[in-house]
Amino acid sequence: MTLDFFKNGPDMLPVSQVIRNRRTIKPTQYSQRDVDEAIVNELLENANWAPTHGMTEPWRFTVFCGDARIRLAEFLADTYKSLTTEETFKQKKYDGMRANATCAPVVIAIGMKRQASEKISLLDELLAVACAVQNMHLTAAAYGLGGFWSTNVAATSTQMRDFIGLEENDQALGLFYLGYPQGDWPESSRGSVEAKVRWVRD
Repeated sequence: MTLDFFKNGPDMLPVSQVIRNRRTIKPTQYSQRDVDEAIVNELLENANWAPTHGMTEPWRFTVFCGDARIRLAEFLADTYKSLTTEETFKQKKYDGMRANATCAPVVIAIGMKRQASEKISLLDELLAVACAVQNMHLTAAAYGLGGFWSTNVAATSTQMRDFIGLEENDQALGLFYLGYPQGDWPESSRGSVEAKVRWVRD
């Protein structure tokens, strides 16, 4: 591949549009429309092309769809209940965890597989997984799909780690809910980038 491949200026516009149109949309806002498995596979393939220090490729994904979402819903609710006390338990959260798993047509559990030698830092591995999830989220947006990365106490627990077949030094990093939104694509905004950037020239 030559560098000329990257010099087509107009190709940059769609990329910027996808980035700026990406939205976090929660499962209760999804329609009942199914998500084609081929699209889910493309999300996962693009996630697999995230940057990875040392080529460890630490991301691991478990896809729940169909009736498996019911089992996931029960697991989340039960795990949340086991991790909270009478004082910290919130019925609304308990009910929400159960509902979210079945409102979304596809739920992807996100895991981080720790390198056996631990030569690459934990921070590098966690950031690599985050980049993989962002690749998924951008691909979802390109297809008109909303996504929601949930990192609640049950979704990031050691129980979840075991539930999705990871090992002791690995981590569960939450759930990525995927679905077509009901109604219009939501609007969003950001503050000025100038307030968040400092240029150093000398």
